[in-house]
Amino acid sequence: MAVSLRNAHTTMGSVKFLTDRVAIVTASTKGIGFAIAKRLGMDGASIVVSSRKQKNVDEAVTALRHEGVECDGVVAHVGIDDDRKKLVDFALDRFGKLDILVSNAAVNPHYGDLMSVSDSHWDKLLNVNVRSAFLLTQEAVPHLEKSGNGNIVFVSSVAGYSPFDGIGAYSIMKTALLGINKSLSQNLARKNIRVNAIAPGVIRTDFSRALTDGPAPLKADTLIPLGRFGEADECAGAVSFLVSDGASYMSGEVIGVNGGMQARI
Repeated sequence: MAVSLRNAHTTMGSVKFLTDRVAIVTASTKGIGFAIAKRLGMDGASIVVSSRKQKNVDEAVTALRHEGVECDGVVAHVGIDDDRKKLVDFALDRFGKLDILVSNAAVNPHYGDLMSVSDSHWDKLLNVNVRSAFLLTQEAVPHLEKSGNGNIVFVSSVAGYSPFDGIGAYSIMKTALLGINKSLSQNLARKNIRVNAIAPGVIRTDFSRALTDGPAPLKADTLIPLGRFGEADECAGAVSFLVSDGASYMSGEVIGVNGGMQARI
């Protein structure tokens, strides 16, 4: 009997190949981040979720525990120095170590022509999407090195390869994240820490609503070869693979999760 790839994890998967690993997933109370946290937890990892709002953290932790995921959560804004330290310290205090960091937090305060981006929007984009991703990695690396099998995954975007009209500034930040991924993979290899990324396409989440359901929505049937927008859980499997032993010789790579959109040569 054929089993769809989308449902393969739930239908076939009782193997917990991430057992005894501890993962931080940033911006993980909704959308792609929540889907990644759930998938890593279902695959056996202990999860630390984070968000800027206590209500969202509480709801996510409750939902994940209902699914049998060992997890806890903390309010943390990755753009704030003290909060990044608090996030890593929380994981260590709660679970005793850190094996996996999934850097998913992002903002997009500007939609429109690239030349109309304000100074404040540009600074916010840089601070959250690029600066904080790098600085959180710096905070986590000493603990990932102790793991002996540390993994970092950055959530970039297909827009980092092929910018979308209306989100040009956001696209630039995601291109920068691809550069961080490549450089860190070289730098951290000697510490036995693998660094990879995913590049989601147009995924149906609250974050992407301006693209999928806005006044001038993208046309999935013409833009995307598979003819539809993606779902958040379709990004999660790629992350689970990248942090698993099945990807033990992969570092500095980017997996596109984009329905076949043209994103490279």
